[in-house]
Amino acid sequence: MLKKRFLLALATCAGAVLAVACLGGCAQSASAPDSASEGALAQVRIGTMPTEDMLPAWVAEDAGYFADEGLDVSIQTFDSAQSLSAAIAAGQVDMAMTDVMRAVKLCESGTPVVAEWVTLGTDAAQGRFGVLAPADAEYGSLAELAAWVSTKKLDDGAGVGLASNTVPEYVFDMLCQQEGIAPGEIPVLEVASLPERYGLTASGQLLASALPNSLLTLGEESGMKVIAADTAGANVSQSIMVATERFAAEHADAVDAVARAWDKAVDDIDKDPAAFKDTLFANASINADIKDAYEVSAYPFALADGKLFHPESDLVWPQIEWMRVKGYGGQGVSYDGSTGAFQIEG
Repeated sequence: MLKKRFLLALATCAGAVLAVACLGGCAQSASAPDSASEGALAQVRIGTMPTEDMLPAWVAEDAGYFADEGLDVSIQTFDSAQSLSAAIAAGQVDMAMTDVMRAVKLCESGTPVVAEWVTLGTDAAQGRFGVLAPADAEYGSLAELAAWVSTKKLDDGAGVGLASNTVPEYVFDMLCQQEGIAPGEIPVLEVASLPERYGLTASGQLLASALPNSLLTLGEESGMKVIAADTAGANVSQSIMVATERFAAEHADAVDAVARAWDKAVDDIDKDPAAFKDTLFANASINADIKDAYEVSAYPFALADGKLFHPESDLVWPQIEWMRVKGYGGQGVSYDGSTGAFQIEG
């Protein structure tokens, strides 16, 4: 994985010259494509979920920025995080938009990846995740929800819907922590499907749900309540562009070229975000009913002073530590913010 965003109808990184080793036995990923023959465009296969995090890449594709950089880029969209991870592990894509949790699990399973840059979430305002409650909920904040729960005798089917080892769960836990709410003070329920989670909340069958921005906005437009969000305070969620370790080492120039095209698109979006709303809704799985209300996010640049701006350690390490505490893995995984490399510790 995968700050965030998903669908209603149903939710890297070596620098230019160093090959990064995944220590302690992480297997090499499947072979990267052969280098382009002289005069041909370099081929890069990029995988993604249909979320707003990928907008600059779609804009770059439409504007011809990849071709301008000598690239033949194929953007492949996957309908689940699991299928995207499987494609990365099978060598079917060279780069991918994912999240820290997925990157850690890929490395643990023998497919080391490098975090090249943050696709959304270099600051708290980028890429909203939060907690949505029913329209008639008697609480308007997490603190009020915790207090309300403490006075009720709830059945086993009551709680906040989320999915284990995902960005929404991480954000929910961090938001509770910021409010001084102890683990377990608010009951949670495993509801893997984002559409189902939203629907159960809308009908009052869940106390609330941890959701990405697209569904938070849909809920707000339907009269539901966003009782917490990660757009203020500590920056707790990011999506990242990763490359397989092998591709990053053998095709560093191509990774840099993708980053330059990305940054051209980010510059375009910064100048007129609303001009790219049609592109966003044509590619991301966001309910068309909220198109008028939906605000196009600001996006981070992939390069700083001409070099890849890898996700900073203080953004990544807390997520690895959270995985360890929750029992989701990560015990033997380290991260180097200077290179973007996830490694298995010896």
